[in-house]
Amino acid sequence: MTPDTVVALVRQALEVAMLAAGPLLLASLAMGLLVSIFQAATQINEMTLSFIPKLIVMFVVLVVTGPWALQLLVDYVIRLLGSIPTLVG
Repeated sequence: MTPDTVVALVRQALEVAMLAAGPLLLASLAMGLLVSIFQAATQINEMTLSFIPKLIVMFVVLVVTGPWALQLLVDYVIRLLGSIPTLVG
């Protein structure tokens, strides 16, 4: 296995990880921004106010994008395991 092959495998793994985690992270970021703007406008500084909406949004996004992310991960693992004979030999 050459260094180029290792770099390609790591690159693919990072791409899959970013694609799978991206929707959750972006939704959490957007909700955190909205809640912080609301807290700044109303001067309510309650810690649970920022936690509960983020939790609900992340659950909804996970329900919506979960099957796609799971299929993405399964496809990557199948490709990775299928390429083991070519990588070793």
